[in-house]
Amino acid sequence: MMKKKWLNLALISTFVLSAAGCGAPAAKPTGGDSKPSPDTKPAVSAPSGNATNTDKKLTGDFEIQYFVGGYGDAWWKEMIAEFQKKYPDLKIKESAGAKINDQMKPRWIQGNPPDFVYIDGAGANARQMVKDDQLMDITDWLKDLKNADGEKLSDLLISKPEEYEAGKNHTVPLVFGSWGTFYDKALFTKNGWEEPKDFPSFLAVADKIKASGMTPYIHTGVYPYYIAGGLLDSATVSANKDDASILKKVASLEPGIFKSEPVMKALDKIVQLRDKGLIDPGSVSLNHTDSQALWLQHKAAFIPNGLWLENEMKKDIPQGFDFGFIPSVSQDKGGKYIAIPYTSTIAVAKKAKNPDAAKAFIQFLFTKQHAVRWAELTGALMNVKADLDSSKASNVVKSAMKYYNSSNTVVAPEVVLPADVEKARNDAIVALTTSKITPAEWADRMEKAAEKARASK
Repeated sequence: MMKKKWLNLALISTFVLSAAGCGAPAAKPTGGDSKPSPDTKPAVSAPSGNATNTDKKLTGDFEIQYFVGGYGDAWWKEMIAEFQKKYPDLKIKESAGAKINDQMKPRWIQGNPPDFVYIDGAGANARQMVKDDQLMDITDWLKDLKNADGEKLSDLLISKPEEYEAGKNHTVPLVFGSWGTFYDKALFTKNGWEEPKDFPSFLAVADKIKASGMTPYIHTGVYPYYIAGGLLDSATVSANKDDASILKKVASLEPGIFKSEPVMKALDKIVQLRDKGLIDPGSVSLNHTDSQALWLQHKAAFIPNGLWLENEMKKDIPQGFDFGFIPSVSQDKGGKYIAIPYTSTIAVAKKAKNPDAAKAFIQFLFTKQHAVRWAELTGALMNVKADLDSSKASNVVKSAMKYYNSSNTVVAPEVVLPADVEKARNDAIVALTTSKITPAEWADRMEKAAEKARASK
């Protein structure tokens, strides 16, 4: 399950990102296709409200566009059915499917979009939609927004809305996931190995694992953004005294940022793993599924990955395997955990014919109850702080949510590099992990790539 769509985008929102799918770098699993809905008629609705408009009478046509991929459509079907019961006078139309983004693109270009859109999957680009002036500016509306339960939305969100334009919000993150390090709890219990709490304890247990004859760490060298999200980015924030704003400086290609002290310290941690022989040397030629399969077979103890891992490999999980998840292992002793996220967002079309229904739908979706249902039906996390202990969600998702609810975890912003700079970083990471270049040479490569990107703007 690969969250790789950002490599083809310009800066969206954090450095590195369940993904909704798996397969090739830019691919996601597909669901059933749907034909785009016919043009909607102007809706008759109540005036827009700034806080709670979920009790207003909503009428007219209301069209919802959502991509169907690895998360399926069960949650959407359930939410839409409940919303329909709440507002029986609405005529709700669904435009959904695995190819819906391409199917609906002509209507967006022609100025005849749906009212509400879930921006995910192939062909979806929130930043481009903002640049093309297709999404509504909801900055003021979001400031004091309350959900359908009367709770302030800003207090519930794990990851805050991104500003694609300075000081403005056009989207709200709906799906939240983060990179991290995975291990088999059962294997660790059997061997008396302790879960690492920081980088020193990570190195200590890795040494024990190596002494036992097992490779401590494996990653997918074909797609180096896995080790970037699972190790390098969190190490950078940790080295910056837990201040995640450094990732925004990286994403904005601030001159000299790739040679800054926090970045160099983060690179040094990769070098330590490399020089101690803790990284599987075969990682450089492995894709995501191969590295994950070898990890499941206990050919290695740790793997950097995203929260989609368990769901993606569910057909290959050995009996008794118990997924363990740690947001970061690169922090110094006593440092906080760092969560490097990936998100998928929702928005209201600027030319929506029924914006009030779209806004009410957002308020309706963002409740703790619906976040629990998302976890149960998709095996992933919704961008809402919720108690999943008594839910039917998987243990790894429950474990991850506890980290995100903790004051001892820093949730970094989501930032994406321009495609050319991202490629340069991927190539440099491979060269670094295979001892072909030094951290200083890594930084030189990145500064040159950033300079070229800045000049092309």
